Amino acid sequence: MKDFDNQHLPRVIAIDGPAASGKTTVGLMLADVLNYLFLDTGLMYRALTLASIRRGIDPGDDVALTALAKAIDLDVLPRGDTSDGRHYTVILDGEDVTWDIRLPAVDAAVSQVSAFPEVRAEMVRRQRAFGERGRVVMVGRDIGTVVMPDAPLKLYITASPEERARRRLLDRQRQGQNDDLDAILADIVRRDEIDSTREHSPLRPAGDALIVDTTDRSADLVLHDILTRLNLSSEPA
Repeated sequence: MKDFDNQHLPRVIAIDGPAASGKTTVGLMLADVLNYLFLDTGLMYRALTLASIRRGIDPGDDVALTALAKAIDLDVLPRGDTSDGRHYTVILDGEDVTWDIRLPAVDAAVSQVSAFPEVRAEMVRRQRAFGERGRVVMVGRDIGTVVMPDAPLKLYITASPEERARRRLLDRQRQGQNDDLDAILADIVRRDEIDSTREHSPLRPAGDALIVDTTDRSADLVLHDILTRLNLSSEPA
């Protein structure tokens, strides 16, 4: 990975990694420090999955899902004046669905919905429009390999499945949900298999990505390491 300084920061920072690896947390913190736009591309697929569930569309119906991907009105806004712990606000067809896209039913179907090439093509088109504006931290599963392959800084953030399951459980408990750790772990392992073996845009680090393992490491320490590579200063917690 090339070195940067605060006069020559990358216009686009691509962050990839599996579910609950910490990529969203780190991406948010990095965008905050740099005053960049934060875009979690996974929420686009989650919003589409939620829309399909509400319309009764089978998650295996690629034709209907592709048409839906082109039809939905989807916007991502700053968190606004809220106290519910959100990091952004997701508007689907005029409705705030920020927390609905994290429901277990969406978790169970999103990998299948996002695997179809026509669906991904429509979402990639939307994502690249954000990237072309510059000054953006873009987080997902194929940003460095497919969406923004020319991004000057690419990070691949990962963690052990067990660590990621614990994080997901804590997230759900904070939302008032009562889930089982073993079930969450099994779902994470299942999603990893689907995402890493799919034919189109499989989950994998770009060849020039910096691999960052967040297992047993605080987000502050991970951020400090990244900012050091950017020749910016921070104090890890």
